[in-house]
Amino acid sequence: MRESTFIKKNLERWKKYQEQPTEDPDEMAERFTSILDDLAYAKTFYSFSKVTSYINSLAANVYHNIYANHKEHDRRFSDFFVYELPLLFRKYHRLFLFTFLFFLLFCIISAFSAAHDETFVRGVLGDEYVSMTEENINNGDPFGVYKQGNEWKMFLEIAVNNIRVALMTFVSGILLGVGTLWMMMKNAVMLGAFQYYFFAKGLGIKSVLVIWIHGTLEISAIVIAGCAGLVMISGLLFPGTRKRLDAMKKTARDGVKIVITLVPVFIVAAFLEGFVTRHTAMPLAVSISILLVSLLFIIGYFVVYPIHLHRQGYKLGPKATIIKPVK
Repeated sequence: MRESTFIKKNLERWKKYQEQPTEDPDEMAERFTSILDDLAYAKTFYSFSKVTSYINSLAANVYHNIYANHKEHDRRFSDFFVYELPLLFRKYHRLFLFTFLFFLLFCIISAFSAAHDETFVRGVLGDEYVSMTEENINNGDPFGVYKQGNEWKMFLEIAVNNIRVALMTFVSGILLGVGTLWMMMKNAVMLGAFQYYFFAKGLGIKSVLVIWIHGTLEISAIVIAGCAGLVMISGLLFPGTRKRLDAMKKTARDGVKIVITLVPVFIVAAFLEGFVTRHTAMPLAVSISILLVSLLFIIGYFVVYPIHLHRQGYKLGPKATIIKPVK
């Protein structure tokens, strides 16, 4: 092909690449492949021509755009945890408060029921578990259940179970939120009966210092998973100015983002239950420190930090972009 024909055939496309840069990764890749083909052809037949230098510069520009876009994706990952998720949670803080109060209410109802009905705890926790715990108390090791089995096996089983419960709590939200509330009520009733049992045995403070080493993260994550389930269905129930289906798609994405980020929390909680809680005779300072760090993380990251970002002027823009305050 003559050089003039080659230029005439491709010049319009080259100008488009130069004057109309794109941020779409697929189109970037397509442009880069195309311009490399042109460059290889030009180097073969017009190696000392100006058009070869021109195409080479175009290829360099496209490459730099791809590299810059890659860096942006790296920032996108960190920005998700630093800005997007906290701001997303700030958006649903009222729903989170409702979820927390709902869970707390049924914990209190369960504890009250256990205090007035001796059979309630066995009915909720099961005869086998209560009998085993009573035997451990009589043997002077009330929390011996956490010392059974291999640490790694216990860690994996607990992590899988907790993640499963959280996902079920979230997915059940599709039943107009009723499924999520039912799952949360079940867990709250179990927790209330469980905690009351140890207080009734005079082991309340000890149970808090032992069980809540892992329970702080575990229970908080279940409440947040419940919030995510209600977030998912909120678009369908309260669409605002949007069509119900469009609103639900948006809130479903928000709910998925929230619940997926709980997986690391459950893994840490399972690690604490499998490897740390079993050391029931650990120093008081160590137990309190773990409790405080866990509690401060939950309150700090999911409550205080989102409020701080909001007050600083950070907002969520279209397609989860972060609108930062002008300083």
